[in-house]
Amino acid sequence: MLPITLGGATVPQPVMASVIAYMMVYGATLAGLTLLMLFSGLEPITAATAVIASVNNIGPGLGDVGPSVNFQGLSDFQTWVCTVGMLLGRLELLAVLVLLTPQFWRK
Repeated sequence: MLPITLGGATVPQPVMASVIAYMMVYGATLAGLTLLMLFSGLEPITAATAVIASVNNIGPGLGDVGPSVNFQGLSDFQTWVCTVGMLLGRLELLAVLVLLTPQFWRK
């Protein structure tokens, strides 16, 4: 495996593992919220882009939450899923993960 360098310095392996772990948690969050939206009866394009737009706070998605319409057509459950996604995106996923770890709550 070739070493990864950034600005001429080699990036340590633990840092690379942490970055990969964060990316995996981010992807799992998007996938989990999208599955919740799919199970609630939303079409795939609308579900995926509504979650991506919510977590990343980027505005409209595609389909029923596209630029010419809004999130008003979503059910209450779907709105709550998007709200959770917005909170995770706004508070930063890493900070929320720290709050959920037992080590944070120990003295």
